[in-house]
Amino acid sequence: MIRTIQIDGFKSIHSETIQLGRVNCFIGANGVGKSNVLEAIGVLGAAANGVVDDEALIRRGVRAGLPRLFKSSFTSERTPAHIGVGAVGDGGEGYRVSLLNPLESPEPAWSYKTEVLTDGQQEIVSDGVRNKKNLNPQAGLAALKLVDVAPDNAAAQLMQGLQNYAIYCPNTPTLRGTVPDAQPRAPVGLSGGQLAEGFAELQKHYSEDNSGVLDEVLELIDWVSDIQTTSHGANLLSPKVARTKLMLKFTDRFMNKSRNELTAYDASEGALYVIFCAVLCLLPQAPRLLAIDNLDQALNPRLLTRLTARLSGWLKRGGNDRQLLFTAHNPAVLDGLDLADPEVRLFAVERNSNGLTCVRRLELTPALTSLNQQYPLSRLWLMGHLGAVPNV
Repeated sequence: MIRTIQIDGFKSIHSETIQLGRVNCFIGANGVGKSNVLEAIGVLGAAANGVVDDEALIRRGVRAGLPRLFKSSFTSERTPAHIGVGAVGDGGEGYRVSLLNPLESPEPAWSYKTEVLTDGQQEIVSDGVRNKKNLNPQAGLAALKLVDVAPDNAAAQLMQGLQNYAIYCPNTPTLRGTVPDAQPRAPVGLSGGQLAEGFAELQKHYSEDNSGVLDEVLELIDWVSDIQTTSHGANLLSPKVARTKLMLKFTDRFMNKSRNELTAYDASEGALYVIFCAVLCLLPQAPRLLAIDNLDQALNPRLLTRLTARLSGWLKRGGNDRQLLFTAHNPAVLDGLDLADPEVRLFAVERNSNGLTCVRRLELTPALTSLNQQYPLSRLWLMGHLGAVPNV
């Protein structure tokens, strides 16, 4: 897993070092830079794949923008010459890169200024000022060098995780299958497309598993007695509604058996978001490193708490190296986080008096533990004991 992320000069982040666990929740007021943290890793993932341009960024869920909007610019700080992002894994393996693009005359792709890749024992790529060499400055060397590195090498594993990283931000029409996903990928698209296909894979993968993991998913959707996928759902859906080849079919346990089946088009949107999270966390085909922006949307507070409590266990089932970052605004998410587990981490994201994004890990200090015995973390956040609240 990635243990350290270093971000310099990216959007509202002047310079921040973040120590990650398996589950990483970022809370804070609107506009403080939570999504910028996720997007900085997306830039690093594009760089690890060999090119940083709009297509590579959009493919990873990063909002495309002009170079002047990517580079931080504060009246209180010197404007950095380049954007720097780096990641370090469990064994000291690391990849870091600095990128630049002319602000006044931007190129289609960003140029690599420096690039370093190490497996924790030796440097595989150590490249200084690129424009002094007879090389294409817009092509990453580390991505090319990986052909000479064994697949089980720590550096290769780190790079693969970064290359496949993506920021998911589901929306209800796409989850329902009535709107196509602009960024389709396996097992689900970045906006929630192919949800039925993803759930079919989930059922197939755990069909002979006796641990009850599928029951854990169903338990979070209290009105459902069963969920299946079907390609013969024409009788369940109006011919006026757009449909996908494979559809989710829910069985409502409260309705008459002759009319108790419905598709994702008619089902509760909360059920769709739960299935979406389960598919991403439980399936090994999903990225080892992934992010979900606004995990809490469309979910009842109590359901959100229960779902959040399941995330760490689900990720472990999907693979020991699985890792999730997510943002949230609903205080109920905090009550599902077991902060006594060092692999579950909560970060408060705020902007200081000069407007710079600051990321602070919230840990169970003796003082906070004492307060937590009287009030849940959700209440402490609303009361202002954790920070990360708007100054309004």
